[in-house]
Amino acid sequence: MTTWVLLRGLMRESRHWGEFPHHLQKVIGNEEIVCIDFPGNGALHQQDSLNTVPEMARNCRQQLLTKGYPPPYHILAISMGAMVAVAWAESAPQEIQSLILINTSLAPHNPFYQRLRPQNYPRLLRTLIFGTTQQRETLILQLTSQLAIKKSASALIDQWVHYAREYPIRRSNILKQLHAASQFHAPHHAPNSAILLLAAKQDQLVDAQCSQTLAEKWQVNLRLHESAGHDLPLDDSAWVIKSIQDFIAI
Repeated sequence: MTTWVLLRGLMRESRHWGEFPHHLQKVIGNEEIVCIDFPGNGALHQQDSLNTVPEMARNCRQQLLTKGYPPPYHILAISMGAMVAVAWAESAPQEIQSLILINTSLAPHNPFYQRLRPQNYPRLLRTLIFGTTQQRETLILQLTSQLAIKKSASALIDQWVHYAREYPIRRSNILKQLHAASQFHAPHHAPNSAILLLAAKQDQLVDAQCSQTLAEKWQVNLRLHESAGHDLPLDDSAWVIKSIQDFIAI
């Protein structure tokens, strides 16, 4: 049996998947779903974040083995989590059955101003490092969601603030994760796994051109969402799951 591994991005934890794993479970049947936290985040918030993306990949592998989930794996990952998935597939290709990468950005395939939109630099750094928990989570929602922010934004922010206060992330770990993501360089050739790229045209954090460039270089499938933001599973979980269904049916 293949295990589905879900990886979030910078400063996020397993609970930020919300109801998405439950919706995915209905599609994949009896296969297991495991949501992993990176050291420094979520249930592992008391640990030091790791210095490099490959170290994060090795940590994920060890967590799964410790929990009794041997390979092979389907990996569904967003943003920085997708970088970890690529590093994992590069180092241990025999373990990965498929990669579904959401709104990722990988050096050296795209310039820095596409990987993180420059207009967000000042506010993002100032708020992440010096802002209150409420300010930080509000900004993250503003930058990562196009649709949910028009619905129950206040309730969602309150929920995220609760997560952040229960499992607080240290500013030193935020900086470590930012540095690790900025230093990671993807392979020029696609990993030896089935790969699907998902990206959102209204992503305010990462330019969708990053996924388009990667799809062209690696010659893999890409699906673009017209109106969602960076957190595609939040903005349109049904679209993501339908894309996964079509992909695994190929």
